[in-house]
Amino acid sequence: MTQQLPDIKFWKDEKQELVNPELFSDVADKWAEQIKTEGVQRKDKNKISQIRKFYDEVLMFHGRIKDEAQFQKMLPYIKMLNAKVFYAEGRDYITEKFKEFIQKCIGQIKNKKDFDVFVKFFEAFMGYYRYYDEKIKARR
Repeated sequence: MTQQLPDIKFWKDEKQELVNPELFSDVADKWAEQIKTEGVQRKDKNKISQIRKFYDEVLMFHGRIKDEAQFQKMLPYIKMLNAKVFYAEGRDYITEKFKEFIQKCIGQIKNKKDFDVFVKFFEAFMGYYRYYDEKIKARR
């Protein structure tokens, strides 16, 4: 069952630095549920260990970046997550929906503030993802 997912939009008002109020709750929840469900339906793709690799890499970048100048130096490497997600899909580890999730997020990152919002969004996503992972395991 594929549901209509909310658009991943980081900002309600970027100029005023107002984060989309639904981003860390409804948006993260719906995307996590859909990606986990799709992974189960497609023969155990989107395993938590595979998703966690991407999250850990994002956290590694976040830990290294202290200011906008450092961010700009790291941006090409952050955007390389797109290539890595294509590789993971090509190896049949993840589904199209997780690839879309990463692409939609990486496509919005232009500066450190965008990246900081992405990190928090991915954190919220992982919380919901773990919830759905455990819920599905309990049903098996």
